[in-house]
Amino acid sequence: MSPQQTLNGKKINEKKHSIFDKKGLASLHREIQGVYLSDNRPWVIGYSGGKDSTTALQLVWYALEELPEEKRTKPIFVISSDTLVETPVIVDFITTTHDRINKAAAEKKMPIKAFKLTPRIPDSFWVNLIGKGYPAPSTQFRWCTERLKIRTADRFILESVTKYGEVVMILGVRKGESATRDQVMNLYKIEGSKLSHHSRFAQSYVYTPIEEFSVDDVWTYLLQKPSPWGNNNRDLLALYKNAQDGECPLVVDTQTASCGNSRFGCWVCTVVQKDRSMEALIENGEDWLEPLLDFRNELAETQIPEKKHIYRDHRRMNGKIKGMKKGENWEIIRGPYKFEYSKEFLEKLLEAQQSVRKNGPNPNYTLILPEELFEIRRIWMTQRSDWDDSVAKIYKKVTGETLDWTKDDLGTFSKNEQELLKKICDKQKLPLRLVTKLMDVEQQMQGMTRRSSIYNKIGDVLSEDWLSEEETKKQMATPDAVDTKRRSLRHL
Repeated sequence: MSPQQTLNGKKINEKKHSIFDKKGLASLHREIQGVYLSDNRPWVIGYSGGKDSTTALQLVWYALEELPEEKRTKPIFVISSDTLVETPVIVDFITTTHDRINKAAAEKKMPIKAFKLTPRIPDSFWVNLIGKGYPAPSTQFRWCTERLKIRTADRFILESVTKYGEVVMILGVRKGESATRDQVMNLYKIEGSKLSHHSRFAQSYVYTPIEEFSVDDVWTYLLQKPSPWGNNNRDLLALYKNAQDGECPLVVDTQTASCGNSRFGCWVCTVVQKDRSMEALIENGEDWLEPLLDFRNELAETQIPEKKHIYRDHRRMNGKIKGMKKGENWEIIRGPYKFEYSKEFLEKLLEAQQSVRKNGPNPNYTLILPEELFEIRRIWMTQRSDWDDSVAKIYKKVTGETLDWTKDDLGTFSKNEQELLKKICDKQKLPLRLVTKLMDVEQQMQGMTRRSSIYNKIGDVLSEDWLSEEETKKQMATPDAVDTKRRSLRHL
């Protein structure tokens, strides 16, 4: 195999220690067939649409196609994780590929079926970032991986385990990509077997058919062996060349790196300093993606230490104030986004959605689902005292349309009542947020036959820290002991 191809100006066929020097395709196919026929465990193949997972799936397909139909009895589930914030170009590519896989599998009587997995709405990126105010992910707080990827894959694996007893995960991971990955792959290996233990599920196993492949081996294989489901692998090469970046693997545990510096996945990712893949796609003619890049860069700006105080509340999500000593001074550890910025982010996201629908290839492209908007609205009204029904108003302002907003959760309060309450609170020198939260608790408990838990809920609200940011800074500036400071911050 020696195609003269390049990726980013570098030859991809320069073989150093190629897997094909040691094993031919026939040998690789026999290995896969042996693992497949060795037990009754169904296979779950993680497919991200990138080069490695495509190679793994393609190898499995060709190997099993050589078996007699009566031996192809074990089901094979191809799963792709759509975080709902994937780069639109990749979403379209995976959706088209899934359709082709399912059609080709039916025609060739292969026991393969592709599924696209999405996170539950309460776990979605926008519900957490805009709804609850979670800050944009960072290397110190990468909350997105667990919610958007691991939990999503876990649900499918656990459902499969429940139905079949045990499953084998097929992953397109390779040795040599990182020392950490090599260590993890070796740690869970089963002696004398091609399988490894799953790092978290006792009834799940892992098989990595391309673990000995180099990057050159991957591209050499893809460019010489056509896709069995009808894709053109040179289109995949072009996609990589345009994006000039790597792929996000299907993440199934905390040991699997989630993109990092080599990323080709979520367009909102702020873990990296620059979204080079999105920038490259725009430079290569995908101008309609510019609003997404601008939005992503604005989220990244909120992570700049000197600007965090602008965007984020001085209280944590649990209502407590926490400080950290830096030198001789104390510094507030910031909490969620301030509500005013959550509203601003929602408006800008909807504006970006309007733009990509108008200028992109898909007039129906969705950046945020209606179900996410409904959940954000519920959170704002029940947890962030949004008596103004801001989600509905922002949506109407940007789109000129209305969704089927439910009315029974609106209650009796509106912005007028909130303005009146603010005047009363200012006069009594009480935090408006404290009183609105107490009223929200009472409203949520109305009509319940058992209201004993209301005392706990009221207690939780009263136990929060209700000092203003200015009062907090004054407290932190005093020379008292740390414990004294922490106690005093909880009192008015």
